Amino acid sequence: MRPKKTILCVDDNEQALSVRTFLLETRGYRVIPALSPQHALEVVEQSIPGSLDLLLSDLNMPQMDGNELVRRVKQLQPSLPAMIVSGTLGTSDRACCADVFLPKGASSPAELIERVRVLVARKRGPKRAHIPQRVAFGPALAS
Repeated sequence: MRPKKTILCVDDNEQALSVRTFLLETRGYRVIPALSPQHALEVVEQSIPGSLDLLLSDLNMPQMDGNELVRRVKQLQPSLPAMIVSGTLGTSDRACCADVFLPKGASSPAELIERVRVLVARKRGPKRAHIPQRVAFGPALAS
């Protein structure tokens, strides 16, 4: 059995965080919920690089928006993929630091799950093509 992928999920709205956590956990992901960007930063600072597979954050939060959170997280763990979701449709231009922006109201839960799957797969990197080794032959034996 494959180890579960770990998603750090951040939203200041407790109900939205709970729904997103449930959605991801029922699809086999391990979710670390955070109700504030500050808590999310603490989780990232204390985690071993590579142990988190995705940062999924709301855009509009008090004290620190999702862009600033992604910016700070990328300084700590540059290879960690990040997705920002927002209930405000006109903010996609503001969600510039994440790898993916997804408007909450305009996307289905299935689309969220698909985007998560793609980002988590991308973190693993492309599979290496298997190139067969060439066998070196010595000089032909004289008969």
